[in-house]
Amino acid sequence: MNILVTAPYDHQKINELSKYGKVIYKSWKLHGKGYNEDEVINLLKISEADAYITEVDEITSKVLEQNKQLKFIGVCRANPVNVDIESASKLNIPIFNTPARNAQAVAELFVGNVISFYRNLVQSNLWLKEGKWSEGSLSAYLDFKGNELAKKKIGFIGFGAVGQTIARMVESFECDVTYYDPFVTEFNNYKSIKIEEIFRTCDIVSVHLPVNDSTKNLIGEELLSQMKNDALFVNTARSAVVDSRALIKTLKNKCIKGAIIDVFDNEPPSETDYDLIKLPNVLATPHIAGATFEVENHHAVIMNNNIDEWLRNGNFKNLFNNNRLNLVKE
Repeated sequence: MNILVTAPYDHQKINELSKYGKVIYKSWKLHGKGYNEDEVINLLKISEADAYITEVDEITSKVLEQNKQLKFIGVCRANPVNVDIESASKLNIPIFNTPARNAQAVAELFVGNVISFYRNLVQSNLWLKEGKWSEGSLSAYLDFKGNELAKKKIGFIGFGAVGQTIARMVESFECDVTYYDPFVTEFNNYKSIKIEEIFRTCDIVSVHLPVNDSTKNLIGEELLSQMKNDALFVNTARSAVVDSRALIKTLKNKCIKGAIIDVFDNEPPSETDYDLIKLPNVLATPHIAGATFEVENHHAVIMNNNIDEWLRNGNFKNLFNNNRLNLVKE
């Protein structure tokens, strides 16, 4: 079997894959961007690939129709949005994914950014670099006095791997954790409550939802208007689940304390996105919540385990299109 790998992959994990055949490694990072449709078709042809491990490349219906020989496609991300799942399923091609690969990374950025926001770290750092600290002045102590994360009530909208990792992380801060997730009925001692109650009662509302028909623009003016005026809104998931115009209106009117945003309607940002980014009560980062070197190691471990379980034991672990395939365990 020839396995084309364009996802960033640890060399040790590449060697592990070699027991199943020849590995052709063409990371998109070396290419400088994700491979487009035609580039993927060309790579698959040149490598004579029977299997493909990707991360961000365009796996369209055209790619799949011309590569019906693929025994599987491994997508190194939780939600394989870069793959035409319907077409792959019609061709009976298994799509493996790597849920929770970036849970630790996103959780750490959440904690870091919330503390940075509460303690005015960005503003105070800029103030210091601009040489505004005059002798005998206590203005910094007064102007940049902030809040503590400790004992805040945090509500998670969506309580999968990321939310659960954050919840465990903030236990040392004695935070009160609640969540809304129709698919998680109970988890440890955390309380499941209605989405309206989270927006109405929590000091921090953090979004961790995938994009689908039921979540697009789920969070709009009706929910945002229920937040406390000293509450903080955090979105490190997907922009499409939030009505951006409603959020901008909420922030401009200072109805809440502020927002921490890592995802935008358009990336690179449009003029409307910059209306949000440039607000003084917004801490914005350029979609980097899951951007750590360790994440690449995590997804390689998870993906190799998926492949091992299938090829050695006949188990379909982390098979994203499981319910759409006609597969027989070997």
